[in-house]
Amino acid sequence: MGSGEVLQVLSPELFRDRSMTASIEFKAKLACLYAGAVWGLFWIPLRALEEAGMHGLWITVVYFLVPTIFLMPVILWRWRHVRKGGFQLQLTAMVSGGALLLYSTSIVYTDVVRAMLLFYLTPVWATILARIFLGDLITPSRIFAMGLAILGMLTIFGLGTRFPIPQNAGDWLGVGSGFLWAVAMVRIRMSESYSAIELTASFFQWSLILSAGTAFVLAPSYIPSVEQTLPAVPLLLVFMALLVLPGTYASLWGPKYLSPGLVGLLFMTEIVVGAISVALLAGEPFGIRELTGVLLISTASILEPILALKHLRVNAK
Repeated sequence: MGSGEVLQVLSPELFRDRSMTASIEFKAKLACLYAGAVWGLFWIPLRALEEAGMHGLWITVVYFLVPTIFLMPVILWRWRHVRKGGFQLQLTAMVSGGALLLYSTSIVYTDVVRAMLLFYLTPVWATILARIFLGDLITPSRIFAMGLAILGMLTIFGLGTRFPIPQNAGDWLGVGSGFLWAVAMVRIRMSESYSAIELTASFFQWSLILSAGTAFVLAPSYIPSVEQTLPAVPLLLVFMALLVLPGTYASLWGPKYLSPGLVGLLFMTEIVVGAISVALLAGEPFGIRELTGVLLISTASILEPILALKHLRVNAK
């Protein structure tokens, strides 16, 4: 009789609890992998707004305005839950919204490649913060996965062995966005009671507030006209309804049940999808170097979920 069968006989309630926890964690990992893949297409509507001639700071305002309008009925419908979450819920949403604002702006003010690479120091920040505030162990498999991921990024972006040092405001925004996202993941993990519905609605609300405040202060004379905005609206609506809204929900639900460092690794499917989508839709090259990098990052992203699934099957025997 295997250890899993012994546990099931001696304590069926405990066995069910552990099985349920493992099932939720596996679904959370899938949610984070999916969310990262969705964010890999994040650049498409941003570039559409940029091509419409909008000022960089106003691009994010328009981008966040659409989902905020979509979600206003949700905020009103669940206002009691929003109020129950109080200041801590809003602070978490503010931090995560601020991270997205910095990332979106960094894409506009530096190369997309550099913005993505500097943002995806997130697993490093998240692993350190989770160790300090949550007591999470830094396992050999986590270190190995982070090494694979960084090697894959360097391979894709053709940067050799020298990691890029931030050289301009856009680069520093990329670094800051990754750090803020790591902080948000730790806060979500520390407060599992927050509903992902309220987090998603508040996330876009704060993203809009912060981006609009920044645009009004730094670029008040560049408010986009209706003529500039309208051509990009159909694409924006499709992306929001089919990808961004469900992807954001997944990105705020999954981290409730996972180590922040692992979340950062799982989200790196964004680079995989981003590299492939840019090659297909923007005509950028995708050869052996890019394929090698994608395989390394994919391995890093799925390494821990596979090990956890293997461990679960062994225990069940």
